[in-house]
Amino acid sequence: MIKKIVNVRLLSAIALATTLASCSSTDDEDEAIKIAELTDINEQFEVDVAWEKGIGDGVDDYFSRIKPAYGYNKVFSISREGDAYAIDANSGDQVWHIDLSDVNKERGFFDSREPALLAGGPVTGVNKVFIGSENGQIFALDAETGELAWQGKVKGEVIARPALDSGILVVNTASGVLKAFNANTGEDLWQVDLDVPPLTLRGISAPTAAAGGVLVGTSAGELSVFMLEKGQQGWTVPVGEATGSTELERVIDVDSQPLVFGDKVYAISSRGNLVAIDIRNGRILWKRQYSSYRQLAIKGNTLFLTNLKGHVYAVDRVNGLERWSNLALTNRSVTGPVVVGDYLAVGDFEGYLHFLDQETGEFVARHKVDGSGIYATPTVAEGTIYVQARDGSLQAVKLP
Repeated sequence: MIKKIVNVRLLSAIALATTLASCSSTDDEDEAIKIAELTDINEQFEVDVAWEKGIGDGVDDYFSRIKPAYGYNKVFSISREGDAYAIDANSGDQVWHIDLSDVNKERGFFDSREPALLAGGPVTGVNKVFIGSENGQIFALDAETGELAWQGKVKGEVIARPALDSGILVVNTASGVLKAFNANTGEDLWQVDLDVPPLTLRGISAPTAAAGGVLVGTSAGELSVFMLEKGQQGWTVPVGEATGSTELERVIDVDSQPLVFGDKVYAISSRGNLVAIDIRNGRILWKRQYSSYRQLAIKGNTLFLTNLKGHVYAVDRVNGLERWSNLALTNRSVTGPVVVGDYLAVGDFEGYLHFLDQETGEFVARHKVDGSGIYATPTVAEGTIYVQARDGSLQAVKLP
């Protein structure tokens, strides 16, 4: 059962407290959790909000990585309660809406709504939209009409986006179950049970399908690959590095989705390392000490990441050397970065989108989306940023 987050600032402080070593004085402790105030910047442009849409009540103050998905010239998004929407990407008009809390239409007029607890997805492919829930339900909806194509079940909470490739949908769960379905029919294909330590973060790695395999980070601080067709395990590589003296300090989950680029895969642990791995044999090419559970981004030869403190970094993907860092968003619960044109964008707990120059890391613009805050990494498609706030406010943002 998820505990509701009472205050986003408190969440930021708690997250930091679990990842930083003990401070030597009260002043040091206060400084460690101090939230950076925004200062004036030299704004080089103003963004254009092409359209805005409400997605139910969003995710409220619950942990959630729900983010919009783009496909078939539509934007698909969901609320935790059970609302699923398809929106025309150009006009912002609603194409369809379905209530997955009553997908079988069994709720009576006087019955109260039981939340569907949607948390994983959406993901698009094979003319469908796939969504997972904390109840272990998998919904496959027709991308054109929203009608239920099939419904599956998996043991454990689905709180990360599934992966889809070659007609196979792979779902990772908080209980350590990795399960594959036929994306067209919903038929169970294979299942793998991974070990889960007694103490882990509230979050799991979204799997990545590539080169005939599916890559997934684990709560044990490893990155593993499984054959997409049958589920046989290939190589496993340690990413996290437990160095603390307490159980809490030794949590090393790999909760960020593995990032595949060419013949290499990049992964990062919540405590430990950012690593570059040869996808063919699992050989570590380089590793550097960065810690994060947020999504990585890449453009050309540069990797971009945000760490546990909200610092933004650019790292050479070939050798792991740091190119620049921006520390001005400390403790602002910064999202993972996304690349848009020549810029980098991250959201924060107050609902701002911050735009940085990819070459220098300097701020070039700022845009307020919604005061409820941005927790999930935005989605970029066709040069447009789709960003959803906690209260369900979804914006399509374009750069000039």
